[in-house]
Amino acid sequence: MSEIPAKATESEDPSDGARSQAAQAEAAAGDAMWQSSPPGSIYDYIRVASFSIGPGGLVDQWSLRAEQLFGIPAGRAVGTDPIEAFVDPDLRGRGQRKMAEILDGREWTGVVPFRMPDRPDGTRGEEGLAEVYVMPTRTAEGEKAAVCIVVDVRTLRSIETDLAASQAIFGQSPFGFLLIDTDLRVRRANERFASIFGGTPDDHRGKGVHDYLPRPEAERVSATLRRVLETGESITDMHVTGYVPGSEERRHWSINLYRVHSGSGRPIGVAWLGTDITARRAAAREAAAARRNLALLNEAGARIGNSLDLETTARELLDVVVPGFCDLATVDLYQGLLAGDETPPGHADGSAELRRVAFASAVSGAPFSSAGKPVDVGAVHHFPFHSPCAEALRTARPQRVPAEEGGLVQSTLAVPMVAHDTVVGLAQFARTKGSEPFGDRDRDLAVELAARAAVCIDNARLYRREHERALILQRSLLPPGDPEASGLDIACRYLPGNAATEVGGDWFDVIELPGHRTALVVGDVMGRGLRAAVAMGELRTAVRTLALLDLEPAEVLSALDEIARGLGTPGGVQQATRTARQPRDADLSEVYLATCVYAVYDSVTRRCTFANAGHLPPVLVEPGEPALMLDVPPGMPLGVGGEPFEEVEVELPEGALLALYTDGLVESRDHPLDEGLQAFIGALTDPCRPLEDVCDHVLSTLDTHHGEDDIALLMARVQGLPADSVGDWTLPREPRSVGRAREYARDRLQSWDLEPLIDTTELLVSELVTNALRYGEGEIRLRLLLDRTLVCEVWDSGLVQPRRRRARDTDEGGRGLQLVGLLSAAWGSRRTPRGKTVWFELPLPGGEGNLTDPAEALLSLF
Repeated sequence: MSEIPAKATESEDPSDGARSQAAQAEAAAGDAMWQSSPPGSIYDYIRVASFSIGPGGLVDQWSLRAEQLFGIPAGRAVGTDPIEAFVDPDLRGRGQRKMAEILDGREWTGVVPFRMPDRPDGTRGEEGLAEVYVMPTRTAEGEKAAVCIVVDVRTLRSIETDLAASQAIFGQSPFGFLLIDTDLRVRRANERFASIFGGTPDDHRGKGVHDYLPRPEAERVSATLRRVLETGESITDMHVTGYVPGSEERRHWSINLYRVHSGSGRPIGVAWLGTDITARRAAAREAAAARRNLALLNEAGARIGNSLDLETTARELLDVVVPGFCDLATVDLYQGLLAGDETPPGHADGSAELRRVAFASAVSGAPFSSAGKPVDVGAVHHFPFHSPCAEALRTARPQRVPAEEGGLVQSTLAVPMVAHDTVVGLAQFARTKGSEPFGDRDRDLAVELAARAAVCIDNARLYRREHERALILQRSLLPPGDPEASGLDIACRYLPGNAATEVGGDWFDVIELPGHRTALVVGDVMGRGLRAAVAMGELRTAVRTLALLDLEPAEVLSALDEIARGLGTPGGVQQATRTARQPRDADLSEVYLATCVYAVYDSVTRRCTFANAGHLPPVLVEPGEPALMLDVPPGMPLGVGGEPFEEVEVELPEGALLALYTDGLVESRDHPLDEGLQAFIGALTDPCRPLEDVCDHVLSTLDTHHGEDDIALLMARVQGLPADSVGDWTLPREPRSVGRAREYARDRLQSWDLEPLIDTTELLVSELVTNALRYGEGEIRLRLLLDRTLVCEVWDSGLVQPRRRRARDTDEGGRGLQLVGLLSAAWGSRRTPRGKTVWFELPLPGGEGNLTDPAEALLSLF
């Protein structure tokens, strides 16, 4: 009523007068209908507004709700033409005609599209749709005016849609639904609730919870409803117990309660959503009974098999069954299986020797003598052929052992321990007098317990056998002793995953290359056990072979990738390539994947070239600087194929520390990879300490005992060759260069106090330089390197590699390389970015190698 403008007067319509008289009569009867609507009425949801139009067709009254609906204050709206202000220009002509009719005293109702006036910043006003009811009025002076009631049509349609959806959900819900008012009375119930408690939904209006539930339960639910009304806190899965009409069966419901509010936010009641959980409760009781019956099996699953030790596993079985299942128990295992024999004599007929590995008794001092005299733990024995125990071993079925007259035991079960269709031993369970004899359910439980223990024992036996074989292989494949390298101080560590799984696919290697260069390798074959160790051995052998070919690091990894792809295929790499093109299901057991980082270090230039196949990056610690991870492109793991590998060359300063490692050092379930890498870098704080101490410090600082993966750690400290240990000369392509090369070599060896090597070195240098002049191209470079051995290198730009052949007796030439091979400890050639290098190596006087007399070598050629 307060929304009607004060200046509006009554209509001339006689019906309006009648309505006014009726309203006055009702007002005389009481003032209730004239009270303002309380919060929570329909007007909180419907957007309704009013304004009045004066005789001139301009707005002369503008209500507060009109301000809210149109967003225009009264000061701006009063005095404006509503047609010009809110109607689209294309419809204004029609609107003006309607306004004239209205001011002429005609009522009008319709739906009008409107547009808000443009905002002061020039933004176009929003558009809307309103249902307008225009009532003609007269002013106090008798002039014609109008009162307009406006309703937002879009809000009405939204409310209609919400009501329809709410009605559908409420009526079609498979759960019992109640709307309870603030007096804790049912305001509304759905069909599902009425179908359970009888009657129609209207029959339940006005009822309380005491009409449905027993008194104690009703009091509890009423208190909960009041708390929800007062606090607004929802209640989820509240269990309520009661009965339905016409049934004596006790029913259980799960109730969800939440407070419901009106549009203005005023609490108007509580929504009750109930689900019948009687069947679920019955199933829960049955499940509880089953859990009680299987409690022993659950305990067995938790306590049996925690160790890979056979005797420990047998004792764990007895710890579970005594005294919870029986009073006395023993476990006997085949002696041959314990010794590693797959088919010991007498295994098939049950007469094979067994060893008693465990005994337990809940009765103090009671021996187990169900099959003759007692057998001590650790003793080897066998059961008589016709005894129930031997029968159980032969048939793999449980047998009842008759009780001895006057004995303490009254009931005994002999249960074979069967794992993977193989009998590994016998478990005997006995109950003394005074206990309940074994029944059928007990027998089934005993079979299940024995089977679980048998699987664990057999797995431990098989794992022990595999572990011993793989351990022998693993240790034979790792580098023996402490590796040595020219220009590097080396320290390494290998840790198995744990004491029981001392095998895996991690490996490292230090390979000496010609020219006092060294290849450093660290790799990790995915997986564990014998298969991983075998794959690691094949890859390690391949790496050493490829390294001796003096290939570039990226070429080594590319060739190694092809080899890894062929490991799981009988036909090798070519067969793997062909089958890769054919669609088939992937056999993961035949896929060999590995990661590897391969680095070649030159002690003369102190430059190191890295190539990475999916491995973790190397870590470099320069003197006086914090540790950092080298940015080496990781590439794809070995065995994936299809992607080339990149090389990165890094110059290592004197005294720098280089660390290569596997992921077991820096990653575990409890420590993510990023966290482990940061801890590893933080542990390398003092690279000047002895390398062995640095390795021990790293392993003691990091979590290396998680037992999840093997750990390989290879650390190298850079110690480049001193400048006075290197002789490097460039020779022109002329015959005089041969003599000059001999002179250079002689002078440098004299300065190194290596006079015993002068003759041999001059002869071999002369041969290599002569070959470079005759068969090579470009300038010739001669280099002498002194470290643990003497290395001589002759460089040229030719690409043709020298090939050693055996000269015939009548040939005048072709014996130069034979001579080099006879006089040197080793020789060879390798490609370089600008040609090739031919080299030979001589042992130092007083070293391990013996020098060959040149005269004898020359005579041996003829």
